[in-house]
Amino acid sequence: MEQAPTANYVQRVELLDANEDDHGGVIVELDKPMNSEVFVPILRASIAHWKQQGKKGVWLKLPIELANLVEAIVKEGFWYHHAEPKYLMLVYWIPEGAHTLPVNATHQVGIGAFVLNENKEVLVVQEKSGIFRGTGVWKFPTGVVDEGEDICKAAVREVKEETGVDTEFIEVLAFRQTHQTFFGKSDLFFICMLKPLTFEISKQELEIEDAQWMKLEDYTAQPLIQKHEVWKCINNIFITKIQKQYSGFFPVLTSEAFSSKKNLLYLNKNDLNMR
Repeated sequence: MEQAPTANYVQRVELLDANEDDHGGVIVELDKPMNSEVFVPILRASIAHWKQQGKKGVWLKLPIELANLVEAIVKEGFWYHHAEPKYLMLVYWIPEGAHTLPVNATHQVGIGAFVLNENKEVLVVQEKSGIFRGTGVWKFPTGVVDEGEDICKAAVREVKEETGVDTEFIEVLAFRQTHQTFFGKSDLFFICMLKPLTFEISKQELEIEDAQWMKLEDYTAQPLIQKHEVWKCINNIFITKIQKQYSGFFPVLTSEAFSSKKNLLYLNKNDLNMR
């Protein structure tokens, strides 16, 4: 990187508009088309200005329309933080030494839906893709939680999308964490129990090969399910839950400490009420 501009030079050059974050840094959202020859002097002057102010991290949100500036920005010492369909986020650390900027999201969140009817039948599917494709294994509906979506709502949505069955969320029975999954990310997988509100199946044609209501004992007796420890453990949870000897985690709407924002706290409602 070239030597930083002097204070007098900073005063003569246009600076980037920036908003302060909550941690002593700034956030820049570029929206004006320009070429790198015009942009680089402005960026250098802005960094010098922020350094004089004692700022730390610089978050530069680059819309896809300004992708022509990526190479120039990286050459100035910025690195990729994350990307979304409409923008790329690059970051820069002004102080000397190791940075303390938070890393990009490390986990994806998935759900598995255990839907049991009054006849002790579980709602199961066979998938057209994925690791179970062509194995003949029946599994419960699974999927990935969308951005901004609650776990409980994701479980209801996935069941509806894959089988056409309407459900009511009951509780989270357990969750599993694994690592080095999708593009090296970690994975949080929440096993949820739902109550069916409708029973007629209309399977999703794109991803689901077949769907049905299956006796729980037939589901758990599948050789591949019996072979793997994690599935055997999950099956034991299902059976214990049916016997009313297991309590999962129920969503309770709560408020944030320093804002009016609402979120869901998952807790063991039954044991909590006994205290």
